[in-house]
Amino acid sequence: MEDTTITAKPQRTTLERSAQVLSALFTPFMTPTLAFLLLFFCTYLYILPIIYKLVVMGMVFSFTVIMPMLVIYLFQKANGWGIKELGERKKRFIPYLLTILSYVTCLITMHRMHLPHYMSGIIIAALMCMIICTLLNFRWKVSTHVASSGMLVGGLFAYGMLFHFNPVWYLSAAILLAGMLGTARIILRQHSLFEVFAGFVVGMFCGVIGILFI
Repeated sequence: MEDTTITAKPQRTTLERSAQVLSALFTPFMTPTLAFLLLFFCTYLYILPIIYKLVVMGMVFSFTVIMPMLVIYLFQKANGWGIKELGERKKRFIPYLLTILSYVTCLITMHRMHLPHYMSGIIIAALMCMIICTLLNFRWKVSTHVASSGMLVGGLFAYGMLFHFNPVWYLSAAILLAGMLGTARIILRQHSLFEVFAGFVVGMFCGVIGILFI
């Protein structure tokens, strides 16, 4: 008699589901928008007109979240790929390049709007981080989730120096978030400990250099 038994897919544990939700909420695309939120509402820039802040944040959100996610989704569907395929190192180059193109467009738009460097520096840092992760991807599958949170840590340190304020509480929250994201990516078996650590170092480096020195 033919065996018609269907093998059930293994159920995710509560820990794995929590890690998946955390990874989905704090995608690398959200970091520039989160950085602008902190910049506009947690420094003296809170005095800027609300319309000005909304216009800048809307532009940043469009170029760094909506556009990359949309083009990557369309690219994914055109190739019949799922989340698993996008997680493979050799298949990450095109999504990386599409994201880089979107960030470059955002930077050009900010330049034409004559926005100050301490604002465009966030996009420069994010662009640097993405380029370095793309280059490293030839050899290692560096965690862009943790790289983005590391960039937030470096950016907070840089803005603390620029605006002469003590960001210790924000830094503590950002470091905690980076640790949680790194743990989540390891739980989901997307990255090794080395890839998570390398991502954090790359992100923190880009956050400091992109804002303070470029």
